[in-house]
Amino acid sequence: MAGNDQRGYAWAMAAGFNAAMAAISAKLLSPLFLKYGLVVLFNATMWGCYVNSLKALTSLQATVTNFATNFLSSGLAGFILFEEPLPSKWFAGAICIIIGVFVLSKSSIERKSSSD
Repeated sequence: MAGNDQRGYAWAMAAGFNAAMAAISAKLLSPLFLKYGLVVLFNATMWGCYVNSLKALTSLQATVTNFATNFLSSGLAGFILFEEPLPSKWFAGAICIIIGVFVLSKSSIERKSSSD
């Protein structure tokens, strides 16, 4: 069961990363055909990864992990690629999101095993 959960989290993180890549490619590339093609490709890949994560995790775990990965990837890409400022409040929020994902995943697992 734990291996299945790990695969589910890997799929959810891949979904979040692909969602961030769709936004990055829309901002970074200038040829319209390439820009929209990559946005569609990354979004289709994101949905495939998300559906696979739902097979192993609860919808709450998959959604929150997907969101957190997307948020962190987008923020860091904006900082690195586009030189956007990241204030200390962003980092405080990122830490809160990571802690929240951890708490939700642990509480869902404990509840699931205690109800079995």
